[in-house]
Amino acid sequence: MHYEKMQRGIFKSRPNRFLAEVETEGKKVSCHVKNTGRLRELLVPGTGVWIQHCDKAERKTKYSLIAVEKLSETAGNVLVNIDSQAPNVVAAEWVKNGADGHFQEVSELRREAKFGKSRFDLYFKGDGRPCFMEVKGVTLDVGGVAKFPDAPTERGIKHMEELITALKAGYESYLLFVIQMKGIGSFSPNEDTHPAFGEALRAAEQAGVHILAYDCKVTEDSMDIDCPVKVRL
Repeated sequence: MHYEKMQRGIFKSRPNRFLAEVETEGKKVSCHVKNTGRLRELLVPGTGVWIQHCDKAERKTKYSLIAVEKLSETAGNVLVNIDSQAPNVVAAEWVKNGADGHFQEVSELRREAKFGKSRFDLYFKGDGRPCFMEVKGVTLDVGGVAKFPDAPTERGIKHMEELITALKAGYESYLLFVIQMKGIGSFSPNEDTHPAFGEALRAAEQAGVHILAYDCKVTEDSMDIDCPVKVRL
């Protein structure tokens, strides 16, 4: 995934969950925050960030906040992509290319696929088998352990229940955690923030849902899924 018209700035403040104030090229600009998560450990005043300029006339802000510079406990200086739309984009690219060898042949790939009264992020046929995949972006790093969610998510629990239902209906079901950074040793559910999510994740795995976690190569203007990360439930 590639971004155009990127420039560096310094994060100043976040007046609300949709808006950030960033200093760039000697001036302060308002940026759309493409992530409604808390991001408290990332959006610290004085932190370096990367923002994207947008020329669309209908936009209230001319910039979007895409990535944050961070000093990782395990990997030194890393970039964390915080664009909540990016995980679905890179996941579709990844699946199309065989999902790191999980599939020899992928066909009929489409996004926002209906199942009953629900929608999953991806539908495809992997080696002829019909598959649904739900994708979750992860930006929280706790001592080299990626954790999700960073806030309670009843919607996330509902997605896992729906994946189990799809599995019983004859589909292969996948839950992919896209860790939007490098420097991660493992992934675990964030039990401190939402214990019920961890319980639902373990129930999904026991039912046969494939739980996958991958980190990403993140640069100032790109993000791509890279290496598998150990899932510890």
